[in-house]
Amino acid sequence: MNRFDAIKLHEDKLHKDYKTLVEQAYNFRQTDCALSDISEYRAIKLLNKLNRLKYLYREQRKSIN
Repeated sequence: MNRFDAIKLHEDKLHKDYKTLVEQAYNFRQTDCALSDISEYRAIKLLNKLNRLKYLYREQRKSIN
């Protein structure tokens, strides 16, 4: 497995986790505001990681081409 495949696998896992946290935040919004805020905060942190990972992936792609 090369570096690009490993980055893509990690990106896919983070994206799946992000979707789960956003869905949890939405579901908790009506019942428990604190849990909703916690899930939303974790989702935001994951989104930040995803954006950095996408940037690195894009930069590596440019350097090869």
